[in-house]
Amino acid sequence: MTETLFLTSGDVAGLATPAEYVDAVREGYRQRGEGAPAEPRTALYNDDPPGLFTSYTAVLPDTGAMGGYMYSAGFGETDAWFVTPLFDAESGEPLALIDGASMNPFKTAATGAVGVDALARPDASSLAVFGSGAQARGQLRAIATVRDVETVWVYSPTKSSRESFAGEMDRRLDASVAAVSSSAAAVEGADIVVTATDSPEPVFDGDLLDPGTHVTAMGQYHPEKRELDATTIARSKYVVDLRGRLDQDAGAYIQAVEEGAIDADHCHAELGEVVAGTVEGRTDPEEITVFDSGGTGIETTAGAALVFEKAREAGLGQSIEFAPASDALTGRN
Repeated sequence: MTETLFLTSGDVAGLATPAEYVDAVREGYRQRGEGAPAEPRTALYNDDPPGLFTSYTAVLPDTGAMGGYMYSAGFGETDAWFVTPLFDAESGEPLALIDGASMNPFKTAATGAVGVDALARPDASSLAVFGSGAQARGQLRAIATVRDVETVWVYSPTKSSRESFAGEMDRRLDASVAAVSSSAAAVEGADIVVTATDSPEPVFDGDLLDPGTHVTAMGQYHPEKRELDATTIARSKYVVDLRGRLDQDAGAYIQAVEEGAIDADHCHAELGEVVAGTVEGRTDPEEITVFDSGGTGIETTAGAALVFEKAREAGLGQSIEFAPASDALTGRN
């Protein structure tokens, strides 16, 4: 038998700072850029009751961990449940089983921040955020660890939501955060644009992007949905988290190819290649760059390894036992 640490959502909450998540995720993508294995999500859609069951995995050898997510969303309870198994990358033994919901906005936000750090101009200070939920909140907090953000414009369709969100983040961040009444007002003059929505259609007009803008898209991982229009993709140096997504669930890219706005080989690099320095990212301050993040096991494994180590140091969690296959896989019982 081997002892495995079970961590509840309460155990995980507040264990690591946004900056610590960013550092861990950046290191995970560096390993991916140097050849660490990772696969895009496998998404299974159910019609009745409507729901999504999905998983994705990665091996981070230098971190010494491998794992990923398995989660369900919708179905009869119309809610979501996140389970994160973490394994030792040398022995293969299970290290932890984590209720991953409270970790999700932070490891996802860290990925966006790594994309900003790798691709946005070093002097970028103005930010447009589309969305006013947990993911948008996480994005703002994480990006503030990699850029000196001075001004933030927030847009989401519901006035009360964007104004409440802007007020909250204005108090939390060392930046001026204000709600705006249109997508065009949000994009105007923004050095960085972040989309953290569940919108099935583009949330802004790509013609409005100023030269030098960086765009991070966090909410598009379905072939028939897209937060970014074909103009944005065509104008950009486009970087994706995993190339395997390009013909699988990177909806904005897939639809831009189908519309003839770009060729199928328009993708410049994976984020890990840019982080590892094997492919150059931004080479001109006037370039428009895009990072398309659909969610991978890279950030999940990196984040899980981070909270696992912190939980052990803090004496958190509950020990459970797993039987090795050599003992249990007998067919006798």
